[in-house]
Amino acid sequence: MSDGTMTRTADETEPRGDTAPVPPAGSAVLDGPDTFAVQISDHIESFIVAVSEIARGDDPDSAVPHLLLQISQILLAGGRLGAHEDIVPEERYEPDTGPEPDMDELRERLAELLAPVDVYSEVFDPYVPRSAPVPCRISDDFADIVTDLRHGMAHYREGRVGEALWWWQFSYLSNWGPTAGAALRALQSLVAHVRLDTPLADLDGLDIDSDVEDENLERQAGRVMAAEIAVPLGLEPPPG
Repeated sequence: MSDGTMTRTADETEPRGDTAPVPPAGSAVLDGPDTFAVQISDHIESFIVAVSEIARGDDPDSAVPHLLLQISQILLAGGRLGAHEDIVPEERYEPDTGPEPDMDELRERLAELLAPVDVYSEVFDPYVPRSAPVPCRISDDFADIVTDLRHGMAHYREGRVGEALWWWQFSYLSNWGPTAGAALRALQSLVAHVRLDTPLADLDGLDIDSDVEDENLERQAGRVMAAEIAVPLGLEPPPG
């Protein structure tokens, strides 16, 4: 995450090769309700609001499918940011957005909702040979994603639209994009296990605060029938 003093190299503000100079970040992306900036900010605002509502726990039976839907939709915005040409900020140093909001309550509420399946294992970079899986938590993932997105939203609401787009694009590539991809795989796998009636591995013994080697994952795994979590998590209707 940014500490408000992130530096940019000087060549980021210069034309590259024979290409035309990059327009200021506040020009081609700001005019009208259907611009790229407005669409991205709408996606992000909707995601933040929706995840906060899910974490309230008013409809716990639908938590998993709703989180799967939200993470899928925010990754569409991320894909658009990733496919967009490099967004060049107007200032060399990122303006200070003030203290980051506390995500502990959101994290804890999601952890409580997802308690049976919050922990999962993930390989962060599939291009690193023989990468060992590491333990993660879906609740941590969503709290971290919301933190990144809110940081950019602070710029956006202050009228620094180019800065917001730069931050969302940069953090998508460096942090919240990979995190969202991992959470998506975990949630999609959970839904698939339940819908396809495939037993889940019991990860209750998987400690995210310690190093877990690849061979230990299988040793720690038990057998938990999907039916035990399908109804509480809203993946199957309760018996009539």
